[in-house]
Amino acid sequence: MCIGIPGKISQITDSMLARVAIGGVIRDVDLTLVGKYDQNGNSRLGQWVLVHVGFAMSVIDEHAALDTLAALQNMYDLEPDVGILLYGEEKR
Repeated sequence: MCIGIPGKISQITDSMLARVAIGGVIRDVDLTLVGKYDQNGNSRLGQWVLVHVGFAMSVIDEHAALDTLAALQNMYDLEPDVGILLYGEEKR
């Protein structure tokens, strides 16, 4: 099973890379699978995406993103190993 972690796109580079905020950690994420622009030609800057192994797998709405982050935080409260997904290496 794989899990996608919600993150908000905070910066898009000239290539297909973006800086995405996930649990307070900024990560480089590849946008190849979702594109830098939506179907209307608008930038994905500020949009939420599900991230798995460095790739944005899909675009999600903010409500779904925040619900997923809350569920992951609840899991973290019970099982601290989940923290690596939310907070990166720093909070192991």
